Amino acid sequence: MSIEISRVHGLVKDALDYRAARQDMISSNIANADTPFYRPRDIRFEDALSAKKAELLSQEKPKLELATTNASHIPLQNEKSSYKATTFFRDGHMARNDGNSVDLDVETTEMSKNSVMFNALIQANKKDSMIFKSVIDASSKTQ
Repeated sequence: MSIEISRVHGLVKDALDYRAARQDMISSNIANADTPFYRPRDIRFEDALSAKKAELLSQEKPKLELATTNASHIPLQNEKSSYKATTFFRDGHMARNDGNSVDLDVETTEMSKNSVMFNALIQANKKDSMIFKSVIDASSKTQ
C-alpha cells in the first residue's frame, strides 16, 4: 500500500520506475559490449508519462469522435491503453567486425544522463513531501 501525497506523486513514482528500468537496460548493453551480433537496447517512456500527466492534471486534448454508421464497424480502441513504455534497438552506430554495435561512449553518456535525471526526481520527491511535512508541523503549533 502506497501513500498518495499529491496527484503528481504517482507520476514521479512511475518516472523513477522507468528511470530504474532504463538504467538496467543500459547496464545490460555495457555488459554485452563484447557479445557478437548484440544490438544495444533502450526504453522510451516519455509518451507514457505525458499521457499520465495529462490524465492526472486534466489536461486532455479535445477528442474528435469517430463516427460509426454501421453496427459492424470496428470500435475505436482506448487511446490511453496504448501509452506504455516501449523498448527499441538503438542503432545508428557502426557495427564492429563481430556485428556488435554497442558504443561504450554512448552507453556511459546515456547512463550518466539517466542517473542525473533519477537523482533530480528523488530530490523533487523529497521537496514535495517536505512541503506537506512543514504544513503539518505548522498546523500542530497553532493549536
